Order: sequence, then structure tokens, then C-alpha cells
Amino acid sequence: MERTEWPGVFRRGRDLFTRNLDPGHRVYGEEVVDDGGAEYRRWDPFRSKLAAYLLKAAPAAPWGGARSVLYLGGAHGTTVSHLSDLLPDARLVVIEKSPVAFASLLALARRRPNVLPILADAQLPERYRADVGAADLIYQDVAQRDQARLFLENWTACRSVRARGLLMLKVRSVTQSRPVERVLAEARAELERGGVAVRGRTDLGPFSRDHAALAITEP
Repeated sequence: MERTEWPGVFRRGRDLFTRNLDPGHRVYGEEVVDDGGAEYRRWDPFRSKLAAYLLKAAPAAPWGGARSVLYLGGAHGTTVSHLSDLLPDARLVVIEKSPVAFASLLALARRRPNVLPILADAQLPERYRADVGAADLIYQDVAQRDQARLFLENWTACRSVRARGLLMLKVRSVTQSRPVERVLAEARAELERGGVAVRGRTDLGPFSRDHAALAITEP
């Protein structure tokens, strides 16, 4: 198992791995490898947009140094579980509004003490802001039309003074008709009007079609 340029991420051949915080247990049927007395979980880029972002040449690890994370749209916990591996001493507050998906997050949290799932709508950050505190990383992966506005509302409500953001923009959740480039340009413009800087854009194909990662910081 070889270390990569991203803290906590390892590589074997072309595959990425994280060291399992919960040895002996898988989360989504992923491959598990024992190496040097440690257990590593394969990080599938077709199941996790964050892994896809890294493989598409992310310049730096967006989670580097984060002590607290606000994760919007945790779904069944695939990417959440790998962030849990990467940040064992951090606090990951995960927002999910689907009761079905939330049940999976609850099961994950029972085995991973750094994961705090909250059943809530990410459009209403005032309902969970007190539980989040000040987040060093705000990560969003939701299937809604107004993704840029939703990110800005959570950024304003929950960011720390040194926060970074990563918005996994699902273009076809915004519109089925307008060109991808136009949707991305509109989202970027809305974010920048809202007072943040979009430092980079990464197309996530072929892992996730019509998806792009927008890296966000203060201006």
C-alpha cells in the first residue's frame, strides 16, 4: 500500500484506499485489504464523487486540517464513511432528509463515533446550525434545482473562519434542457455573487456523468 499526496489516502495500483476506522466491517460491499497489520477499504470513484474528484487530479485534499465537517446530502454513507476514515479525530455532521437513507447513516454512526447524522432538510440550516457549530469543510452532494443557493445558505450559517467548501454540482438535477456549460457558469456566478470564490472546477466524468466539483473558499 503506497501513500499518496492526499493525507490519509493510499494507492494500490490504480485504486484508492482509506485505512478502515472500523476494522472487520464493510460499509457498501467494498473490497478490504490487509497490509502491514492494518486494514484498508477500497474507495470506489463510481460510488463516491470525492474519490472521483481526487482521481481527476484534485490539487490538494479539501479535508486537510479540518476539525469539523458539515456534509449535506449524506445518502447511505458511502463517502461519509471514507471521510470518517480520513478524519478520525474530527466531527462529521451529516444532513440527510430521506428517512430510508438516514437509517443507513444511523447504523454507520453506531460504529463510528466521529459521525453525527441529523435527519433534516439542507434548505433549513437554522434547524441544525447549533448542532454543527463552525465547520471547517462544507461538503454538498444533493439532487436539487437550487444547489448553489443551498450551498450559500449553509456556508453563511455554518462556516468557520478558515472554511473551505466542495460543491458536487449535479447538472441534470438543476435542469434537463439547458447545456451543461451554461448551468455550470450560472452556478459559479451565483456563488460568486453570494460572496465566495470558486477556486477550481473539476469535471467528474467518466465516473459521474454531468457532474462537476466546485472548490470554494472565501474571496
